[in-house]
Amino acid sequence: MYLEFITKSTEETEAVGAKFAKSLKPSDFVAMFGDLGAGKTAFVRGASRYLAPGAAVQSPTYTVVNEYPAKVPVYHFDMYRIDDEDSLYSIGYYDYLENGGICFAEWCEKIEPYLPDHFYSVTIRKSVEDPDVRCIRIVEEYR
Repeated sequence: MYLEFITKSTEETEAVGAKFAKSLKPSDFVAMFGDLGAGKTAFVRGASRYLAPGAAVQSPTYTVVNEYPAKVPVYHFDMYRIDDEDSLYSIGYYDYLENGGICFAEWCEKIEPYLPDHFYSVTIRKSVEDPDVRCIRIVEEYR
């Protein structure tokens, strides 16, 4: 799978997240890549509107992982402060991967060697010309 979208607002980025979420299944992992303020959390907020209606999605910057209860639970990680595999163990990363929920992880640049064998890579880039425009690329990856 390879998809690419151009969005011009936060609402459009959320809509792309919701559309993508319709294809997800239990145990799927979504690795988010992009600079600060690119729209990673907006994408997850849109996806969660479909997967976990009513969830109050916010960046898990200080909590490291937010859990959104649903028929299939959604786990939202922020890997910015993760430095090594020991840190992943300490936050229960591997346990989350094995319990059947859908995982979204921001800042996966920090944990690339520890991503699962199958995952979706979502890269969001800001436009240089227009600060409201985003390019969102979604790729299904196998190792």
